[in-house]
Amino acid sequence: MLQKPRTIGELKASEYKVLSVKEEMRKNLTDKLRRGEPIFSGIIGYEESVIPQLETAIIAGHDIIFIGERGQAKTRLIRAITSLLDEEIPVIKGSEINDNPYAPVSKKCRDLVRELGDNAEITWVRRDERYGEKLATPDTSIADLIGEVDPIKVAEGRYLSDELTIHFGLIPRSNRGIFAINELPDLVEKVQVGLFNIMEEKDIQIKGYKIRLPLDICIVATANPEDYTNRGRIITPLKDRFQSQIRTHYPPRQEEEIKIMEQEARILKRDGYIVKVPKFIKQIIAEITFQARGSNEINQRSGVSVRTTIANYESVIAAAEKRGIRLGEREVAPRITDFTALIPSTIGKIELEYLGEDTSEVIIVEKLIKRAIKIVLDSYFTSLNVFSELLESFEHGYVEVSDTMFSEEYLVGLKEIKGLKKCIDALQIDQSPAEIASAVEFILEGLHLSNKLSKEKVLGKIIYK
Repeated sequence: MLQKPRTIGELKASEYKVLSVKEEMRKNLTDKLRRGEPIFSGIIGYEESVIPQLETAIIAGHDIIFIGERGQAKTRLIRAITSLLDEEIPVIKGSEINDNPYAPVSKKCRDLVRELGDNAEITWVRRDERYGEKLATPDTSIADLIGEVDPIKVAEGRYLSDELTIHFGLIPRSNRGIFAINELPDLVEKVQVGLFNIMEEKDIQIKGYKIRLPLDICIVATANPEDYTNRGRIITPLKDRFQSQIRTHYPPRQEEEIKIMEQEARILKRDGYIVKVPKFIKQIIAEITFQARGSNEINQRSGVSVRTTIANYESVIAAAEKRGIRLGEREVAPRITDFTALIPSTIGKIELEYLGEDTSEVIIVEKLIKRAIKIVLDSYFTSLNVFSELLESFEHGYVEVSDTMFSEEYLVGLKEIKGLKKCIDALQIDQSPAEIASAVEFILEGLHLSNKLSKEKVLGKIIYK
């Protein structure tokens, strides 16, 4: 294994070529495109929209801003861009701002190279150390992002105008890398001006004096579309500095929402319990979010995040596990009676357009759940005629269900109720007691929402008749 160069002289002898960060990202992206490799892993639903635009922006060497509502993977996209950086790059040893060994920009490293020449030592910095991120808040200061005079260095005898008195902020420390600012419009105007200055003029102004600091950096930011307008909280010169503005969006199709849900859900370690989630349960959970995004009762400016779907998925699984623990069942599946668990995991993630005596988050969520169940049922059964034999059975009796009933108890109904098995077979589930119980509740609730069965609650049980 070849030893990496340790001085500027050895680096020159190795014929190592230092690229700007945008050239480096462009080179690594084009190499991946030529090889036909996936560019970003774990990003779902953007293959035909956002990612092609992002690829074009990187090849063009642009600074980029992602515009979108909450929960649209903007931060994940930014962090995924770091995979286009080289694994390691050389910097002058002791540099605070990753100085290029061939062209240092800080006074400390310029003086060091002037004194030692090719004998100046270098070190190697990994790609994850070349990424900086800041959530913009109204109290974010110029000192946080750009830098401030260090009073200790002044006390040591240096003049205020000496560049060596500066304690560099987050942006200079991300030199030769990527710096991300989340919710950019939340920066106060004077900080936005400072950011524009460092992006456009390549200088910094601290305590009334200016220092030329030609940083090599890719700036990436995010913003909510409502704030990122001329009427919003963004100054026009800074807005103009981002050459590419990319609009993000929620997953356009239910299957993509489900893929994200399955990928991101944090399912805690189970002690011997097997949880099976039928496809129709996943579809209902995704459809609840889709319905929320189209509801005029919910504030669409704040958006309905994919996190809503993920949290609901985690909640319904937890409710099924809780039943398994209480009943001693080792195999469980979420049922419609478990869907009350979705109310607390949904109401915290939506904002209503208005609140009144007849309107509350709970009522709205219950409506969304019912609507989603009906839509998913209709996707499996295009005509209610398929239920004719099943509905005839209800002329002479009723069915009880509960979130505390054993799965095996549902098998009795499967044998006694004519037409029920045929309907369950259409759902293409595993024929385990847990999944059959889930399917029975889904069909019964769907028929109730289709006005084919009545429903009432008696002593903790739900009766369909």
